[in-house]
Amino acid sequence: MIITYFGKQFFKIQKGDMVLAFNPVNKSSKTGINAHFGSDIALITTNHPDYNGAEQLSHGEREPFVISGPGDYEIKEIFIKGTLSDALIADKKYINTIYSLSVDNINIAFLGALANTEISKEAHEAIDSPDILFVPIGGKGVLDAKSAAKFALSLEPKMIIPMDYDDSSLKLFLKEAGEEKAEVVDKLTLKLKDLEGKEGEVVVLKAI
Repeated sequence: MIITYFGKQFFKIQKGDMVLAFNPVNKSSKTGINAHFGSDIALITTNHPDYNGAEQLSHGEREPFVISGPGDYEIKEIFIKGTLSDALIADKKYINTIYSLSVDNINIAFLGALANTEISKEAHEAIDSPDILFVPIGGKGVLDAKSAAKFALSLEPKMIIPMDYDDSSLKLFLKEAGEEKAEVVDKLTLKLKDLEGKEGEVVVLKAI
């Protein structure tokens, strides 16, 4: 499994020929992030231009199956559960979907544009001590660095990948998580055995 980061919450996860994308940035977003590739599955947590650019994920014959809300899904033998939570962007409330899924036997929880740590019992049960947790840390509507670190560690993941960050929020997050020497990588290649024995290890992906 290879994980690539483009900025904000836009990730690509590739396992063999299978490509998943999380929260692609829309062309109308003011972030200036521009990445375009073919994806089999697009997971969108929040209907906002910073996160809902599924049109960026068509290439040639490849059109993504778009998941954009709570529910249970099975696509290409990948089971995906979406649970409801809250997002707050520019003081406006949005629905946010937390996604739980397994790729290559690695359990992933993707928190999206989560605004607060008060999540439902159903969401807690779906997340359930994941192998990898993607957590927003930048504040400005999503979790801030301090509450993100505390919340992420409480979910007992093996590995934590911060997203939606700038330099200052990342520095504070790493300090709060006790991971100031966290590895910083351009791309992350993982197998299940690489996660054995890890507890709350933070890996920082640089946006490409």
